[in-house]
Amino acid sequence: MTYKRGDRIALVHTTDPHTDLTEGDLGTVQGYNANLSQLSVDWDSGSTLSMLLDDGDEVRPA
Repeated sequence: MTYKRGDRIALVHTTDPHTDLTEGDLGTVQGYNANLSQLSVDWDSGSTLSMLLDDGDEVRPA
């Protein structure tokens, strides 16, 4: 899937053990690096955790 700035997403799963994000949290895409499968997100909770889609993180359209 291709993501663009401004897309709204919801968290399905993250492999980051240090985040407070939980399934269903919403955020706005700030950028997508297809080469790294890295999705930069501003989460509504205030977090800026990026999603590493090739490393087990998963999101869906909101």
